[in-house]
Amino acid sequence: MRLTAIFPLLCTLVALILSLLCIFAGSKRGYLEHADILTLNTSMLGRTTLNTSKTSSTLLNSIGNSIKGEVNDLIGDIARKLNIHDFYSAHLLDYCEGYFTPGPIANQTVDPDKNVTRCSNHTAMFHFDPTSVIQKELKPGISLADLHWPSAIKDTVHAVELASKAMFVIYCIGAAATGLALAGAFLGVLFDGQAVPLINNALASLALLSLGIASAIVSAIMSKVVHEVNKHGNDIGVSASKGKTFLGMMWAAVILMFITAMAWIYEFMAHRRRQTSYVFEGKKGRY
Repeated sequence: MRLTAIFPLLCTLVALILSLLCIFAGSKRGYLEHADILTLNTSMLGRTTLNTSKTSSTLLNSIGNSIKGEVNDLIGDIARKLNIHDFYSAHLLDYCEGYFTPGPIANQTVDPDKNVTRCSNHTAMFHFDPTSVIQKELKPGISLADLHWPSAIKDTVHAVELASKAMFVIYCIGAAATGLALAGAFLGVLFDGQAVPLINNALASLALLSLGIASAIVSAIMSKVVHEVNKHGNDIGVSASKGKTFLGMMWAAVILMFITAMAWIYEFMAHRRRQTSYVFEGKKGRY
């Protein structure tokens, strides 16, 4: 048994757990809801029908909490009358929707919290299309055109669809490679030999490459969509935010697999040094 191989084993185990959590986050109501790819905030959608101005957010910051409570109720009524939810959170396999509690606007003591009411069915290579989702939920007789929904949001989401599906496939390959690397790490702890560290390094490198590419694609998609939604959706009360927890988990898994790959190189070099030492001691003993 090689005790030094326990370190890459633990790194691989944690990386696999993080990878699986990223895949299955949001798979049911309340399960790792904070680990979403991005959140679309539609709690203010429809405020233009009340002739609110772009300075509404500034005004809300200057009024008291009691009045903010009334505004929260009013905005909540608008969202419910439109049959839409306050937020939509995109995950790898599905999306979840719900309402902010106690309301969509923060006050001096309480920040809005997510109350998830429903999650969609799990779908491989899932791609979140907010335009389609919200249009289906809108009250009959009302369309997104009535709410001045920007076509740029729909165009941006469709533009990253192929990249989103490719990312899912690559990430699954990375998670599978991490699982194989974990099995190899167990063998690396139990058995000694020059081939074991090399095989484990190859598996760890494959996992590192796949998870790294997928994480880079997610980061690019996230930045692109959030930027475009905030740029074009501000006038109608729609905003988006990045899933920082999800990003942190993805990149943490990448870093752990990088450390694992380096650790197996160290194990290989240490094995070579031990072999050289044994040969040298053997030759020395003959004389």
